[in-house]
Amino acid sequence: MEVAQQTGSPGVSKWNIRHKIWDYMEANNLADFPRPVHHRIPNFKGSFQMSDPLQTWDAFEKAREVKVDPDKPLEGIRLAVLQARKTLLVPTPRLRTGLFNRIVPPSGATKETLKKCATSQGIRDYSVPVGLDAKVQVDLVVVGSVAVSDKGWRIGKGEGFADMEYAMMVSMGAVREDTIVVTAVHDCQVVDIPEELLGDHDLIVDYILTPTRVIKTGCRCPKPRGILWHKISYEMLEKIPILKNLRYREKQEGKVVALRDEQPDVPAAGKPARVARKSRPESSHFQDKTSLSQANPEDEALSDKWPLSAAPVTVYVGSIPQGTRVSELKDALRASHVTPARLIWQGAQHRAFLNYNDQTTADTAAAALQGLSLRGSPLRVELARNQRSKLASRPQ
Repeated sequence: MEVAQQTGSPGVSKWNIRHKIWDYMEANNLADFPRPVHHRIPNFKGSFQMSDPLQTWDAFEKAREVKVDPDKPLEGIRLAVLQARKTLLVPTPRLRTGLFNRIVPPSGATKETLKKCATSQGIRDYSVPVGLDAKVQVDLVVVGSVAVSDKGWRIGKGEGFADMEYAMMVSMGAVREDTIVVTAVHDCQVVDIPEELLGDHDLIVDYILTPTRVIKTGCRCPKPRGILWHKISYEMLEKIPILKNLRYREKQEGKVVALRDEQPDVPAAGKPARVARKSRPESSHFQDKTSLSQANPEDEALSDKWPLSAAPVTVYVGSIPQGTRVSELKDALRASHVTPARLIWQGAQHRAFLNYNDQTTADTAAAALQGLSLRGSPLRVELARNQRSKLASRPQ
């Protein structure tokens, strides 16, 4: 397919691949509600029937507990799990209150009721939390994807939750090395993915379901073997409380659980500057290999590796339209070949700040972003010191 050929070009990034898939599916009307598919796991046409090949597998027949992501295109698979009277586990929204919820249909549920249980609303109405001490043994994991290669390398929508969820399942002993991981996508979402984009935290899939075929990837790359604590920040630990419990358990077991902020060569972004350890300067860039520390891209910096020994030079981006997502700004920056060391998002105040290591780089970025617009509205882009001086000169 044309989209598959385009993704194999030199210098391609995960974001390039995502947007080619999203643009292609929109242009060719290959998705159902919700639209547009951008920044989503696409609900491709025919997704509801993807449970048919799944049900013919021995692995599915033998599975007792199945974890399925809450994405819309996996609704048919969730229904198949419930109809087969298996335990259906779904991750809690953004992992804020735990890891799993178990879907519990009402007694004597009809097929129509089970269909409701399989929807996002049903997940809210018919689920109960699963405690960390519960004896969970997931036999099959089904994840959503934006793109996947026939080698089993997967790209999600960029938030890293599927990778984190699997790592947490490893930590709590809920999956084994032979636990099968499956994804369901449209044929156009099966593309070449350069091996160099694969990170040590990225989840590999064993099978790919499409409307026309079942692909056994045969991938020999290891799946995540646990939580990569050196990629976890203090801020993320606060956002995902279950991480604290898992970290305590692993620490009691004698495992190394030093956080990213505690590494000797990484600034302690979650601590006050006065207690931060001395760090060596880092050359920062956009991290297309989505870090497990980016639990919430809506308010998280692109990179927290900021050299505390140097004062940042900041570019102010203002007049951001109401409702704009930080991912839209990130896309626009990438399209303009602008790569800040850190992005500070203040969408509620219609602004953002781009930090740079030196004046020259900041000047270049500010010049490149002149005339930039989002959602049809022009943005205000200038060096932050100019912004401060203008605010100071206004009559009070």
